[in-house]
Amino acid sequence: MSKFHERLMKYTRVLYWLFVFLIAAVLLFLILPGEPKFKYEYQKGFPWRHDNLVAPFDFAISKTPKEIEDEKAEQLKAVVPYFSFDTAIVNQKINELKTNFNPTEDSIQNEKEEVFQILSDKLKTIYKNGILQHSPASYDELSGKTEIRKRTGTLVSKILIDKVYSEKTAYNEFHAEIEDIKEKHPVLNEWLSDITVENYITTNLIYDATTTQKEIDEITQNISPTRGMVQMGERIILQGEIVTSEKYQLLESLKASYEKERGKGFDRYTVSVGKIILILSLLGLIFTFLYIYRRDILDGFRRLLFLILFMVSMVFLASFFNSFPNLHIYLVPLAIFPIVVRTFFDSRTAIFMLIVTTLLIGFYAPNNYEFILLQVTAGVVAVFSLNKMHRRVHLVMATIWVFLTYLLVYSALNLIHEGTFIAYNYQMLQWFALSSLLILLVYPLIYIFEKLFGFISDVTLIELSDSNQPLLRKLAEEAPGTFQHSMQIANLAEEVILKIGGNPFLVRAGSLYHDIGKIAKPTFFIENQAVGMNPHDRMNYKQSAEIIIDHVRNGVKMAKKHKLPESLVEFIATHHGTTKAKYFYLKYQQEHPDEKVDEDTFIYPGPLPVSKEAAVVMLVDGIEAASRSLKEKTLENLRGLINNMIDQKIADKQLDHSKLTFNDINIIKATLLDKLINIYHIRIEYPKEEEKKA
Repeated sequence: MSKFHERLMKYTRVLYWLFVFLIAAVLLFLILPGEPKFKYEYQKGFPWRHDNLVAPFDFAISKTPKEIEDEKAEQLKAVVPYFSFDTAIVNQKINELKTNFNPTEDSIQNEKEEVFQILSDKLKTIYKNGILQHSPASYDELSGKTEIRKRTGTLVSKILIDKVYSEKTAYNEFHAEIEDIKEKHPVLNEWLSDITVENYITTNLIYDATTTQKEIDEITQNISPTRGMVQMGERIILQGEIVTSEKYQLLESLKASYEKERGKGFDRYTVSVGKIILILSLLGLIFTFLYIYRRDILDGFRRLLFLILFMVSMVFLASFFNSFPNLHIYLVPLAIFPIVVRTFFDSRTAIFMLIVTTLLIGFYAPNNYEFILLQVTAGVVAVFSLNKMHRRVHLVMATIWVFLTYLLVYSALNLIHEGTFIAYNYQMLQWFALSSLLILLVYPLIYIFEKLFGFISDVTLIELSDSNQPLLRKLAEEAPGTFQHSMQIANLAEEVILKIGGNPFLVRAGSLYHDIGKIAKPTFFIENQAVGMNPHDRMNYKQSAEIIIDHVRNGVKMAKKHKLPESLVEFIATHHGTTKAKYFYLKYQQEHPDEKVDEDTFIYPGPLPVSKEAAVVMLVDGIEAASRSLKEKTLENLRGLINNMIDQKIADKQLDHSKLTFNDINIIKATLLDKLINIYHIRIEYPKEEEKKA
């Protein structure tokens, strides 16, 4: 029956692998572009490493973005901005002026009428040319211009900027006219002094942004994106020739034309077959890597599903950003991918998955080599700079290091390709900065993935290790001796795991929770018993063994009830493995020498520990408990205890499924011996002070 079950599990596992990788292949096939790719790879400033290249067909030479921008700037110089002209204002102001000319004395009536005519003519002259709110020099739209277009309804006329007034210059000219009249007509001085000049001066020229923009759009739309033609058969570049800026633009033009022309009549089935082969090859690499180095990910269905779906999501995100002209593919925070993978798995898996994912995205990314080089280096730096993530500053520093990596590598490539910083594209820095800042999303993403896939991060482990957590608080209150024992195990196991390599946060949390099952019946365990109060004295050895063994089952139930992560449940279930409750087993044998003892009654349910951390807790738990019962805690006694107990665990095959090596075992022995000597160190007895004789 067991063989059938193993075979069934094997086939189920294989079917699951096929399902996950097949789904990934289908999704990647739909995401990756289906058009044929230009088969030549080249870089500006490097030799052409392929055969001599001639034009396979006629194609236009595309202008560089700089050429288009320069031509656009040149065309914009010829654009004359539009201003709306309000003809009603001048009549309104003249009417207001006329109301101030009510006759008070008949003797000066003629002079008033003459002055009114002069002032109204002056206003007509000023308003005819037009008044701007500010000086023409303050308008960006008028920079470098000598004239404007004055739009009056549907009529448009041009006027020199020098003849246009600002409110200030119009005020000064009208005020000067009034002062001149005062000199010629002194009798009107008192009356003219009452005229408020600013009331008659206001803007009647308003910048017409809509009409001006329409003309700009018409001009820029007419700019040709190409310059000249290359005829079929014409030589483009020779083998070994340096790819200069001019040659690079020729190759870029050929590449764009090739993909456009081939897209009209190529065999889609052939391209699809090639795409399928590429996708299956890279997925095959992932499977091989996981099968050899991380079989636990393949066997853990949720882990495999997360890893593959996360990779596909990053490829899709990059494809989505690349399809929008206003967005840039470098805005995709690809560095997040290896950081998250490293958080839940390990650095080697993170870097390998980063490389495969970058190769898939590089299939359609512009400047493939540059993209792959930048993303791989930035991702590797992200993994190395974030080997710890239990403090917020670690994530901030990783963000800074990733941005600096982008900056340095991109600058190096620019110097190699251009040989100068003159053509440096500073706009790329904003994409690098935004992509690096998005790394700060790692914390919420990790929390979401933990909830969706049942993972556990260092941050969560630190939170669970807080002694104020409800379950640990209950353990401290109801089983204080067990709590102190767990704290001691946590300190010892953490010291060991730091020496042999592993997750210290996981081993500490596992140590603190490994004995929570004792909460159910704390007084049945010696560390919680008062002197002379042992409930086992009133029970037979089978019953005692059952209660002792049940603390493992009770602990697992309690952990699941409180929704502890599976990785911590492993510590609870495996810290005794499948060993016997030896004290009660031997006592029962002594009491029933002629009876065949049912060993299963005295054996812990297991299973055996798999992770290195769980195996360490198993060893430390037994040794720490046994060391407390030693009558003489000497160096030799402690060394003998440690060696015997670890060797016995190996002989009982309790470590067969764990990842501990013989070198790890030697380090564990030495570390535990050193720590226990320090713990049980006997202080020097001070001599008593003799009383002085009177």
